Amino acid sequence: MRPTLRILLGSLLLISPFICGIAAESPPPNVVIILADDLGFHDLGCFGATDLETPNLDRLAEEGIRFSSFYAAQAVCSASRAALLTGCYPNRIGIQGALGPGSKTGISASEITLAELLKQKEYATAIYGKWHLGDHRQFLPLQHGFDDYFGLPYSNDMWPHHPTAGTNYPPLPLLEGNRIMEFMPDQRFLTRRYTEKAIQFIRQNKNRPFFLYLAHSMPHVPLFIGKKPSKDSARGLYGDVIHEIDWSVGQILQTLRKNRLDDHTLVVFTSDNGPWLLYGNHAGSAIPLREGKGTTFEGGMRVPCLMRWPGKIPPGALCRELTATIDLLPTIAYLAGVQLPADRVVDGKNIWPLMAQQPNARSPHEAFFYYWGNHLQAVRSGSWKLHFPHSYVQPNPAGSGGKPGTYRIGQIAKMLFNLDADIGETTNVADLNPQVVARLEALAEQTRTDLGDDAVHRQGAGARPPGLVTP
Repeated sequence: MRPTLRILLGSLLLISPFICGIAAESPPPNVVIILADDLGFHDLGCFGATDLETPNLDRLAEEGIRFSSFYAAQAVCSASRAALLTGCYPNRIGIQGALGPGSKTGISASEITLAELLKQKEYATAIYGKWHLGDHRQFLPLQHGFDDYFGLPYSNDMWPHHPTAGTNYPPLPLLEGNRIMEFMPDQRFLTRRYTEKAIQFIRQNKNRPFFLYLAHSMPHVPLFIGKKPSKDSARGLYGDVIHEIDWSVGQILQTLRKNRLDDHTLVVFTSDNGPWLLYGNHAGSAIPLREGKGTTFEGGMRVPCLMRWPGKIPPGALCRELTATIDLLPTIAYLAGVQLPADRVVDGKNIWPLMAQQPNARSPHEAFFYYWGNHLQAVRSGSWKLHFPHSYVQPNPAGSGGKPGTYRIGQIAKMLFNLDADIGETTNVADLNPQVVARLEALAEQTRTDLGDDAVHRQGAGARPPGLVTP
């Protein structure tokens, strides 16, 4: 064999089989996204937890890939979920914070969700669990590409038993499709009921491509489990809740295996944001990251992420490159053979080369932007993260037993951190790296023009309006 031909063939062998035409010859993959609520970076065995049992999630890591630098788009519920389903920063599409019952805003009908994209390839689509993108009919899942829905329209603490808001919240509704099927459901059985619905959906659609979005209400407070609390749990009720979520993941994996769908299904597990540290022993852990939910420190936005697809994703792999939930939509669209819409900006990138561990694959993001609401508080590029001056919340002290503590307001000046050397964001190295600071400031300024920044009273030219309730 001639040397040049031998080199060419050798190079082709290193390329993922998907790039070599399998995607065109094979049916599009099934997709299962399992989203935990307020799960901490340190709450899985495969992410370093020694006091929590997560055997099924650990097996998911062993059989797939673990992402150690994976981000939610904001550190709060509605914003992060909007980003996951649209591939956009939440402030691009006008979804901020955590939408309450009866909110007059929600996901716009003009936005294209992952479910709507996959409908182009005749996917069956379903969401079981927490939606939180608006509870008026026009905002609900069946109006945004999903065939089936069973779950809560918003967070499980938005009910009359809230420890501080009390009767400010109406009775908590449980929906099926567009219809309220009951009020004040027994939250002990939510995880099990969502899981049973998911299993039924997989079985019913095993002969066609499907997209299953299993969005657990837990471990968001209030915590509930469907059995008696374990006396052996080192983390008490919180540990039991994590164990039940792990059980649910095991049931999904078992169902895929029994229906011979393992090799045809991409499974993704992640969290909508970091732990709600205000709740103390009813909250997760972000160790060794700084702070938690509600902040733009790493503990608020860097979340655990696992992906598995036997035969396509190498087992036991680790990706340290910067990736995010906004990348799921463009990546899954690519794998399904669906074109992204050409009439709008999608902020996420195709991260399949990283998932497949292709040689020399790198993060496709030049930078990642940390917003709280519409306030740009930090920017990361490579290992460098620059915070701009901003305030943040910090438990002082944290609560316990399901009751929240109190917040103190902290302040951070402009500070630069090298996350590779200082994942806990403790040592400011701005004075030692003025060129890095200048480069990150320039990236931030570009994004202020595009997405806006309330701190400098800037409206974003590329921001789109949310949906508004119509009469």
